[in-house]
Amino acid sequence: MTDGKLIACHECDLLQREVPVPAGGVLRCRRCRAQLYRDLPNSLDRALAFSLAAVVLFVVSNVYPIVGLTVNGTVVETTLLGAVDVLYKDGKWPIAGLVFATTVLMPMMLTVSMLWLLVPLKYDRAPWGGAAIFRLSRLCQPWGMTEVLILGLLVALVKLSAIAGVVVGPALWSFGALMFVLAAASSAFDTHILWLRVAAVEHRDVAPDIAGSLPHDGLTAAQCGLALCHDCGMLARAPAHAHAHEFPCPRCGAAMHLRKPASLSRTWAFLIAAIVMYIPANVLPVMYTNSLFGTENDTILSGVVYLWTSGSWPLAVVVFVASIAVPMLKILALVYLTLSTQMHSPWYAVERTKIYRIVEFVGRWSMLDIYVITMLVALVQFQALATIQAGNAAIAFGAVVVLTMFAAMAFDPRLMWDEVEQDHAGTRAKA
Repeated sequence: MTDGKLIACHECDLLQREVPVPAGGVLRCRRCRAQLYRDLPNSLDRALAFSLAAVVLFVVSNVYPIVGLTVNGTVVETTLLGAVDVLYKDGKWPIAGLVFATTVLMPMMLTVSMLWLLVPLKYDRAPWGGAAIFRLSRLCQPWGMTEVLILGLLVALVKLSAIAGVVVGPALWSFGALMFVLAAASSAFDTHILWLRVAAVEHRDVAPDIAGSLPHDGLTAAQCGLALCHDCGMLARAPAHAHAHEFPCPRCGAAMHLRKPASLSRTWAFLIAAIVMYIPANVLPVMYTNSLFGTENDTILSGVVYLWTSGSWPLAVVVFVASIAVPMLKILALVYLTLSTQMHSPWYAVERTKIYRIVEFVGRWSMLDIYVITMLVALVQFQALATIQAGNAAIAFGAVVVLTMFAAMAFDPRLMWDEVEQDHAGTRAKA
């Protein structure tokens, strides 16, 4: 990383040069402060070790029970896959599919794809189909939500302790360890170093030299006719039609673009759908409880009230923030970003970029209530005493989470900085 090659910021598109970074250090964009790259010693070896550990923990977490309930000598235990199966048999297959995808399928595919890439490189061999597997790992990364599942399990344990005796299964501990191991593996998986190693193994250039023919007055990659691959980080010259279409990355094959096509219109479409689904998600019952004392319908807000009145106010605050405040604030933040960009506002670009980063970070935490419902439905199945079923609000709430995540992915933060560039150009022209 000492050759001074050109790089572009993935959030503001500013062209910069690579500079040496001390071990463990981070290089940030000098304009919007986004992270450009890090220097992690032995990053790929560490990612390989953590990925191997994740495989072992993943098997244990999905084979053994997570938690169990005991009532009058009757024991009900469940695994994560068993909880998904209960939801599916109750007719709530959209929620069952969402839980399975975010807690089993995506983490498993992410771990396997990292091993697919790292094991051959460990023995100085190029991974077969490396570009496609790398794109798969990038696709899975934002949808693996093991850390949110752990918090959801803790909330579920508090609610279950008021119903019957709780027996903690070995999978709960292994899921806790898996959360840390997966986070460590993803953090150590340095894509920059990965592609340097692939290029060295295949005995080819890391990237073409594109700096020689660039215009001297270009500040951003787009102004110089360059596009940044958001998957592998390669900077490549865009073809003439790139303003209207995507084109494949020469290195990893991912879709590249000067700007995301129809970014604002797609963001608005996802946002409007999320706003529509947010209403039934908070009005309709999210859970039905049938017991000897009758039937009780719980909304998301009533669940927060229950935790508060039962003395678990820290968890009540967590559930309120994750399940009510975060989806609402996420929608409002994306509306603000999209509307201000559509109105060509150049103001507060740095602050708006920070808002965008926060929206991307907190998006997954809204899944908390879905995981709580999953555990309650799977465990409270004492037919003579009490049963819990998921309500239609759970489907609507899951749709809100997915739609807002799609909206954040569709929004292109570089559009905000395009207005800054035009504003500066107009100021220079007047001067």
